[in-house]
Amino acid sequence: MRLPLYQIDAFASRVFSGNPAAVCPLGEWLPDATLQAIAAENNLAETVFFVGGGGRYRIRWFTPLQEIDLCGHATLASADVILGSLEPSLGEIVFDSASGPLRVEREGERLVLDFPARPPARTGVSEALAAALGARPQEAWQARDLMAVFPDEAAVRGLAPDMAKVAGLDTFAVIATAPGRSSDFVSRFFAPRAGIPEDPVTGSAHCTLVPYWASRLGKAKLHALQVSLRGGELFCELRDDRVLIAGHTVRYLEGTIEIPD
Repeated sequence: MRLPLYQIDAFASRVFSGNPAAVCPLGEWLPDATLQAIAAENNLAETVFFVGGGGRYRIRWFTPLQEIDLCGHATLASADVILGSLEPSLGEIVFDSASGPLRVEREGERLVLDFPARPPARTGVSEALAAALGARPQEAWQARDLMAVFPDEAAVRGLAPDMAKVAGLDTFAVIATAPGRSSDFVSRFFAPRAGIPEDPVTGSAHCTLVPYWASRLGKAKLHALQVSLRGGELFCELRDDRVLIAGHTVRYLEGTIEIPD
């Protein structure tokens, strides 16, 4: 069986930056074990699959180790493929997902994700968290992910986490964040439990980051940088219980894969 495959750099204005996602459109769903095997073979943070047409699709995301409930950069990459190649006459599409309907629309040269907000609740800074990150944050907050808040961008950039200890924490992933020098805030994202030691750019993390920083800074529109090695730029807005996350995409690869029938 031959399947189309695209690799898109999301939240990037040039190739070799942002977060690469493998995008695999399907005519019908394959067995879960096959989807997971394809994701493991691709060995990117996420491989995304979707089925549908006419502007409405069912979407699923897989890391090399497991299926996850929400992924921003791979949804942005999927929209790039649909709006750029499969249905270029459309201005917006809707993905039905494990996290509810997700709308994506064109906004000039950017694509805008409409995602559910995941506001965090304040929690204590544990010794285990400080040991895992190799530095003690000022604050800790919990939603799906555990968010560690640092005083400045340099502190976040300088982190050298112990990934085995991060994987041992009772959370899906850890977000490190701080005020930015040239942006409203910066972040990094560590998810070794899911096979992603450090994710280059994480749209879903901003479902938690944006409510926190909007409240702290007193404004709804925010400019964010994820300061991983590849780096990524996100343009965000808190709108009631939704978070708008906009970014650019760059196509790196288009081809086919062959899997057993």
